[in-house]
Amino acid sequence: MTTAARSAPTRRRAAGGLLRHRDFRLLWAAQAVSSVGSNVTTVALPLVAVAVLDATTFEVAVLTAAAWLPWLLIGLPAGAWVDRLSRRPLMVACDVCCAVAFLSVPVAALVDRLTVSHLLVVALGAGAARVFFETADQVYLPVLLRPEHLPEGNAKLQATQTVSYVVGPGLAGLIAQLIGAVTALVLDALTFLFSAVLLLRIRTREPLVRRSTGARSMRQDITEGLRFVVRDPYLRVLTVFGAVSNIGLTGYQALLVVFLVRDLRVEPGVVGVLVGVMSTGGILGALLATRLSRRCGTARAMVIGAAFAGPPALLIPLAAPGIGLAWPALGGLLVSLGVAVGNVVKGAFRQTYTPHHLLGRVTVSMQLLNYGTIPLAAVVAGALGARYGVGTAIVVMTTWQAFTPLTLLVGPIRRRRDLPAAPETS
Repeated sequence: MTTAARSAPTRRRAAGGLLRHRDFRLLWAAQAVSSVGSNVTTVALPLVAVAVLDATTFEVAVLTAAAWLPWLLIGLPAGAWVDRLSRRPLMVACDVCCAVAFLSVPVAALVDRLTVSHLLVVALGAGAARVFFETADQVYLPVLLRPEHLPEGNAKLQATQTVSYVVGPGLAGLIAQLIGAVTALVLDALTFLFSAVLLLRIRTREPLVRRSTGARSMRQDITEGLRFVVRDPYLRVLTVFGAVSNIGLTGYQALLVVFLVRDLRVEPGVVGVLVGVMSTGGILGALLATRLSRRCGTARAMVIGAAFAGPPALLIPLAAPGIGLAWPALGGLLVSLGVAVGNVVKGAFRQTYTPHHLLGRVTVSMQLLNYGTIPLAAVVAGALGARYGVGTAIVVMTTWQAFTPLTLLVGPIRRRRDLPAAPETS
């Protein structure tokens, strides 16, 4: 879709600034509330498994893996379907599915039927909805905004998402401390329902999307997206970097709640606050990303963000009771800052660089490897924790994370100030 295909009202609102852009505000608010709920889940679900069901270290790690496994199982066909379907109704359906999934946990607990298997099914179901939602979201934003406003839009969305990393875990820990971790999932379900209502109020009409049918056509669509990523030197490097980085990030995050609760004897409320503090750097990173890109260049901003997301992770295993919790707080803060910078730059680059009719498939092709390593990392971390201890597993994973910035130095990014605006034509 070309810029000219977008509606005139959308263009005028965008020209007046994104805060005056009604439909962007609705999308922004919808993502904000659902992100808070999702980040309540990142702490609440493991707390339910540990505190209510007395799950083992490996079971908690598998629970994290289950939330990301759908990227491997359905990622590629999901990208092809997103390029065929209207994105806003799809996002609303995903929100409703997540609400139903998370509400089933307190209902099962109420009738004394809650099990670890139930939590795994919920994690898988919500993870599948997330595959479709996140892919559709990446394709939908360029429908609302002109290309020159995408960096600002991505920065605002990344900033509020990072705020949710602070607010969500804190709320989960507080609610778990006061009235139980299961109740925190009720809040999560309500946020998804509220997000769906906000999305339904968006007025911008999407252009008609190409609808192709048949199994052969689906394979062709998937292959076209994969081929574009594999052959492009910039998208290829960014995909590999995201994959290796997510191994380290997920590895230590999958075990962090277990480490804090069982090894350091930290109270649930403090766990939520600490996880929130570790995410605060992402707010600063999202706010600085656009300015850093303008001053240093988008390619250099990616490298700077990676440098912050790597070595500071080595501070996290230094955690100790009391004042020693400052080490993971500082390490996590710096890591989240770097991750946020990279996400803003990469998101805006992909949305403007990729032909729009390919964007859903290109996005999910990149996420297939980016997110596909997450369940593997969670299972490996869980196995290491079960065999050698949670503390040792976190040391291994944060050490891996410290070296991930080297990945960006392989390829053309290291030689450029800015990432290109469009693929080179041969």
